[in-house]
Amino acid sequence: MIRVELVKLLRRPRTWVAVALLCALPVLVAAFVAVRHLAPAPGRGPAFMSAVLNNGSLYPAAAMAMVVPIFLPIAVAVLAGDAVAGEATGGTLRYLLARPVGRTRLLVAKLVALTVFVLLALAAVVGTSYVAGVLLLGTQPPAALGEPGGVTSLSGPPLTSTQLTLRVLGTVAFITVSMLGVAAIALFLSTLTDSALGAAFGALAVLVTSDVLLTLDAASAVQPYLPTRYWLAWVDFFRDPIFWRDIEHGLLLQACYLGLLLGAAWANFMTRDVTS
Repeated sequence: MIRVELVKLLRRPRTWVAVALLCALPVLVAAFVAVRHLAPAPGRGPAFMSAVLNNGSLYPAAAMAMVVPIFLPIAVAVLAGDAVAGEATGGTLRYLLARPVGRTRLLVAKLVALTVFVLLALAAVVGTSYVAGVLLLGTQPPAALGEPGGVTSLSGPPLTSTQLTLRVLGTVAFITVSMLGVAAIALFLSTLTDSALGAAFGALAVLVTSDVLLTLDAASAVQPYLPTRYWLAWVDFFRDPIFWRDIEHGLLLQACYLGLLLGAAWANFMTRDVTS
């Protein structure tokens, strides 16, 4: 069943359209920055944008800061919202379950496919933005540690190419877990309705509400528990030493959302009367 879902994911044009659009934004921004040689001042605009003029090898971090807050969650919500509701709308859910495929197994296969999509999208963004950064923005001279390709961390000390690679991988892992939290919301809603768009919009409404509450002082009591609270904590991977507190809190929070929402999705789907 997992293989079937992965084949469906990779054969659907919308998968590659979504990945292409996610990659297009960082490349377009890199082109503008390279032509104008202007970047936002430190503290303004996407993270790392003020640093990429000196070293394009850091551009993948800036690219992830562009796609994580809005574009990647939208893509994940749309795909996760379609996971069950889309099958019901298309009239294929009943036939799928008529085969010797358990409902639990189907949900697991859908979740694995969503995880692969997030990893595929992030790998594409990191790869294309690295190439765009190096070609359009160049690289700085060797770092003080003596290894070519070193970059300056947000805390000041230089990072070697190996350290930068490991921290980018840590960032990808953290963002993947965060996006699985989005997938869990949309997947749960997808088991409640036959409308894929309804499930996707419902998940996006939760995320927008979370972002709004994060800006309100009156909501300070609930802010540590909002799903988007620690989405940008991965920036701390690029400090030296790494600041682990928010990263750990973010992973724990998303683990709680995953456990609760996937459990609720499973319980609802197991008792759902499938008629389409």
